[in-house]
Amino acid sequence: GVRAHTPYNQEFEAKYQANLDLRDAGVFPDPNSYCGIPTGYPRLMNLPDVYEFAVTDKQVWILTENGPNVLRIYTDGREHPSAIDRWPTHTGDSIGHWEGDTLVFDTLSLHSSESGNTIIDRTGLILSDAAHIVTRMAINDEGLMEAQMTIEDAKALVSPWVVTKRFRRLEE
Repeated sequence: GVRAHTPYNQEFEAKYQANLDLRDAGVFPDPNSYCGIPTGYPRLMNLPDVYEFAVTDKQVWILTENGPNVLRIYTDGREHPSAIDRWPTHTGDSIGHWEGDTLVFDTLSLHSSESGNTIIDRTGLILSDAAHIVTRMAINDEGLMEAQMTIEDAKALVSPWVVTKRFRRLEE
């Protein structure tokens, strides 16, 4: 699809441009190249790999072929832990619910890209520790699974950033 420019503030735009320079010089330190490091969320939705879904009445797991990537979405009615009881992880804390055939989930408590633990893609797109993502996943009219992620980040973005990914089912 067509890539829209991330609505970064000046500080994060400068950081992204520095990452592009490192990429162009062939020295960008992509954590995905380290063995055993999970890709994290939302990048795991940007992998050219096989995805599997485990769906129960209390959880949905999204598993990817590349690395130890498991995104757990709790659909049992729980809330996010209180701020004092959260700590950042590669995939954050995700809680969700079903709206008909659409899975809606809310993710926060992600590793900050500034820590060097995670980036969004190979160009060096980054988010801060304030990132909050609401994702809506469903099968669209063309039979493709569509994941629309609305990313808010008060430290990095000047407005919400909406990213839509579409996936096709593999043949049996």
